[in-house]
Amino acid sequence: MRPEDTIDYFLKITWQSVANKYNQIASAYGITQALGYMLINIHEDGAAVSAIAALLGVKATSLSRMLNNMQDLGLIYRESSPEDKRSVKIFLTPLGKQKRQVAKEVVRSFNEYLNARISETERLQLTETLKKINELTLGYEEQK
Repeated sequence: MRPEDTIDYFLKITWQSVANKYNQIASAYGITQALGYMLINIHEDGAAVSAIAALLGVKATSLSRMLNNMQDLGLIYRESSPEDKRSVKIFLTPLGKQKRQVAKEVVRSFNEYLNARISETERLQLTETLKKINELTLGYEEQK
């Protein structure tokens, strides 16, 4: 089977193209696509580290490295819960809020660009197909 005969090939190259474009744009603002995604998902009332890990689907060591990097860049700060010192929430600094706004604008602009070039029917069909592929992937068990 040739790679271009598989569904996952097109998922991978398409996501890679999108991520590369986002990284190219984000680099002009001193962040990466991954940092922008994290910033967008840290709200005013903060975000639990466990929720961020689940959202990104990353291992604790990778997440810890990303959070340390974001803290070093002055984008976030961490607070332990007064009730449970093991529970840590992430909050945005003023610079983090500024970069989050930039990330939101980039995502909004890119999606407006795509939506102007893809019909509503195509968009809905793509969304439904991707949801179905995700569900099938989660339910897949290797056939031996």
